[in-house]
Order: sequence, then structure tokens, then C-alpha cells
Amino acid sequence: MKVFAIWLLLIGSAIAQERVDVQSRPGVTQPVYITAAASPRATVLLFPGAAGVYEHSRNNFLVRVAPQFSAAGMTVAVFDTPSDHPNGMGQPFRASAQHGTDIAAVVALLKSRSSAPLWLVGTSNGSISAAEGAAVVGRPGIAGVVLTSSVWQGGMLSTPLGQIRLPVLVVHNHDDGCRFSPFGDTASSMALMTQASPKELLAVSGGSLRSDPCQALSPHGYYGIENQVVPSIIAWIQAH
Repeated sequence: MKVFAIWLLLIGSAIAQERVDVQSRPGVTQPVYITAAASPRATVLLFPGAAGVYEHSRNNFLVRVAPQFSAAGMTVAVFDTPSDHPNGMGQPFRASAQHGTDIAAVVALLKSRSSAPLWLVGTSNGSISAAEGAAVVGRPGIAGVVLTSSVWQGGMLSTPLGQIRLPVLVVHNHDDGCRFSPFGDTASSMALMTQASPKELLAVSGGSLRSDPCQALSPHGYYGIENQVVPSIIAWIQAH
């Protein structure tokens, strides 16, 4: 296991972010970037959207708002692409058994460092990863899952939603203009999560459009309404 220390600026003070390369499959390492809280109330494992390459994800919704999770006393871990997919993860891989194995390896690492409840949080294509991990890994390693801007028409339904036996919060924007994540498909897709309990929809509206509708600087990425969305996610995690 390789550990690299990286320094970032968070809320006016320097904190350490580690890159940890986990041996997840034979010949494959899975990087994860960890910002540890001193006494974490929870750990959130974040799955950015698009191709999931961390260095290309600075505008991604979850990467932008990661400091808000840290400020709430949570350890934040950001999932990167595995060594056998250096240019990014496609939707079929995100729903694959190999990806589930990679997620399980990272979950095991995080649980070895802290007994705090661990939540998976995904956005856009990252919602496929979060759902796959929730279904495949499940309890006791994972406490729950948050699915934001889920790509119902872009691979999400390839995951075994009916096997998720965890609390699930689905966050979706009425004004999401991405053709792969229509708000209108949310209710029918949530109905497939037959074993999830509790299961709740957080429906929001608004946001600014500064990019393609399927990219992060848009209502799909909650651009401009982050402070309405993230506190509600944090409160739901803390309540469950």
C-alpha cells in the first residue's frame, strides 16, 4: 500500500489529504484520496461523475462540496479510477463485479481506520458506483447511500437496485436538463429499490447553467444551489 501526503487549504487552515493506493485486485491498485477528521462523526466515500478521474474532477459537484462534509466533522474519501482504467471508468465498468471488488477494498481500508458509520455518496455516473457498492458490499461495512443526479437513462438501471438493503437518500433536481437523468424517471426507479429502508427523495429546484446540461456547472451539478443541497444531505446522514 502506497501513501502520498498532499496538502490542501480548507476553511482557512491547512489539512492533510492522503492518497492511498489499495491493492484491490491481482495486479490492480485502487487510489483513494482521504481527508481525515480527528474524531469523525461519519465517513463519506464520494464517487464523482463523468469518467471519475480525480484530477479532472475539480468542478464536479461532490469534489466542490467536499469541504462542507469535512466542516461537519466527517472524514472525506474521494474514489479515483483504478490502475487498469487510468483514462476513466465507463458506465458498464461502474456496474461490474470488478468495480464492486475495488469498492469493497476501499471500504475495508476506511473501516480499518475508523469505526464511524460509512456512507457512499455518488453523483451522475458516480451514482452507478455508489449503488453498485451499496448492493454488493452492504452491511456491516456500509451504513447507507446517497444517490444524486442519478443517470436513470445512462446505466443506473444496470445496477442491482433491488438488492440494496440500506437507508437510501435520492437527491434530484426538478430542473436537471441532462437527458440521462430526467427527474420524471426518479419515482419509478426508486420503486425498484424494494428492500431499501428508509428510502427518501430530496427534490430540489434551481441552479445556474454554465456548462453542458450533463456536466457539473449546471442544475445537474447543483451549481449555485450547493448550500441548499449539501446541508440537507449532511443532516440526513446524521439522522440515520
